Amino acid sequence: MVLLAQSIGALYGLLAIIFGAFGAHMLKKSFTPEQLASFETGVKYQMYHSLVLLMLSFNLNLDTDLEKYMIYCFVIGTFLFSFSIYGLCLSASKGRKLKFLGPITPIGGLFLVMGWSMLLYSIIRNLL
Repeated sequence: MVLLAQSIGALYGLLAIIFGAFGAHMLKKSFTPEQLASFETGVKYQMYHSLVLLMLSFNLNLDTDLEKYMIYCFVIGTFLFSFSIYGLCLSASKGRKLKFLGPITPIGGLFLVMGWSMLLYSIIRNLL
């Protein structure tokens, strides 16, 4: 589980850099300011959560169910949240917005909230 979290964290970080550069240089010409801002939000959240995955995987054993579910929530949530934003922005810029992706973004956000909630619970539990 540790190696999986580290690998996905590193992959998400790598892709966030690539997508961020792609958005800043290539998409600037074809995106509206709102689409560019949304795309940047996806990149930021992807980078934030790649760092969270790396920090957790280097500091926890990830052997309890709570820790495993936390990692799954961050991995799935980041994928659903950020990649649905990318799909929405890219498809809208081509005039064919993939509307089915719209509801996926908040589902990804919910997974991220659950991951952060589990992390907070874990911290509080260890304090008491």
